[in-house]
Amino acid sequence: MVDFRFAVRVKPGARKDRVGGRWGENALIVAVAAPAVEGKANEQLRAVLAKAFGVRKADVSLVAGDRGRDKVVELSPAPPDAAERLNKLLTEST
Repeated sequence: MVDFRFAVRVKPGARKDRVGGRWGENALIVAVAAPAVEGKANEQLRAVLAKAFGVRKADVSLVAGDRGRDKVVELSPAPPDAAERLNKLLTEST
């Protein structure tokens, strides 16, 4: 399996968890209900993305942007259809 990296724009403190939409050039928008304190939003982000891509939470890691809203996420190992799933999510509205 190959690793798959992509950009994410996180919106912490949302009413509910949602994945979909594009921020800027190619960042996936992910809204999480968890607040941006003590890594709670990052942990929720990993769980939400794991569900969206059909992988384990342990397979989702933050490569960059640990303390900001703009992050780079890696799926390792990535599912074979990761690029297709990302493209579909980028075109959905949140």
